[in-house]
Amino acid sequence: MRFISLQKPKADTLSKSLAEQSALDFSYPEVGATAFRPPAGYVVDQTRIELGSGERVFEAAKSALRNWQQVRLGWVDAWSPGTTLDVGQDVAILGWALGFWWLNCCRIVYTIDDTEGNPRFGFANGTLPGHIEMGEERFLIEWDRDTDRVSYEIVAFSKPNHFLSRLGYPIVRRNQKRFGRDSAAALYRAIGRTAAVPTVVQSTNQPIRSLQAGLEMC
Repeated sequence: MRFISLQKPKADTLSKSLAEQSALDFSYPEVGATAFRPPAGYVVDQTRIELGSGERVFEAAKSALRNWQQVRLGWVDAWSPGTTLDVGQDVAILGWALGFWWLNCCRIVYTIDDTEGNPRFGFANGTLPGHIEMGEERFLIEWDRDTDRVSYEIVAFSKPNHFLSRLGYPIVRRNQKRFGRDSAAALYRAIGRTAAVPTVVQSTNQPIRSLQAGLEMC
């Protein structure tokens, strides 16, 4: 079920859509590829921001990610608010574009909670058939103990899965880039930072670090 509405969908509509999508498989075959090597044939985007330093910042960022603060942007939102970061959980991502609310369903593919070495915390979402795009997106908080710096990174690969996203692809791409910037700023503010948002670094189709040490993705 693909849902487009002039008004933000209500809880009963969202619940019904998620129930329908929960019986379906992912809409792309390369499930889990954000942990290794993004597949050919997709646009690969990376967004990265430095959040600050130290354990307090790392723990605050983890809490913000658990509460989906990275997608609560006003023009983007997640439902339901109580969705936990567990593999197999389905979530509806709402986006405002072209004068409509678009309802897109995803499923959590894997989670990350490493405490050894440089601690990392995060998860990846994969698209379900009702999503206007197909692909996967990884949200990752990392604390580099050598430098004490804490960073937030988004890695995503995607391509259109609906005639409207193909027709309006330049607008889709602008919104994907905007989402990365706004998500970085939202997480920065969610951890209690009041200073100006640091530089958000974005790249497309560039080599990206794998979650496996020493392996690069391209």
